[in-house]
Amino acid sequence: MVGLAAGASIGFFIKPTPEIALANPCGEGGGDTVQIEPSPAAPEVDPNSEFVKINNQFVIPIVRGERVTALVVLSLNLEVISGNREAVYLREPKLRDEFLQVMFNHANSGGFDGVFTQTSRLTNLRRALREVATSILGDVVHDVLVTNIVRQDQ
Repeated sequence: MVGLAAGASIGFFIKPTPEIALANPCGEGGGDTVQIEPSPAAPEVDPNSEFVKINNQFVIPIVRGERVTALVVLSLNLEVISGNREAVYLREPKLRDEFLQVMFNHANSGGFDGVFTQTSRLTNLRRALREVATSILGDVVHDVLVTNIVRQDQ
């Protein structure tokens, strides 16, 4: 036992340290630069799109029986074709109303219960939000992004 513990300790302390390549933040002279290639699985961002932050967070109550048992707070951004920021803000009251209805339905069907950040649950929520955004703004909407999500149990 003692030999095993000693061997493990020695191995931990003499393991080689990984090399770290440093780059000059100005990109000029001295130091090695590291080229970072995008992951092949990483989605490409359309250069003709922009992100529009929906003002104010969404607060969704989780109701069980006759009682609010938790609150979910969400922040959203819309990815739209460039030049449509003003169109989003002009229709924001309608977007907020419809988005809230989608989120209330999601909450009432148990979408915010348990592991509510599970990919399949958030994918279903995003899909429903995108459908609503497209019905209001048309084809200028590429996607709806959930930028923050928090659940506070009471």
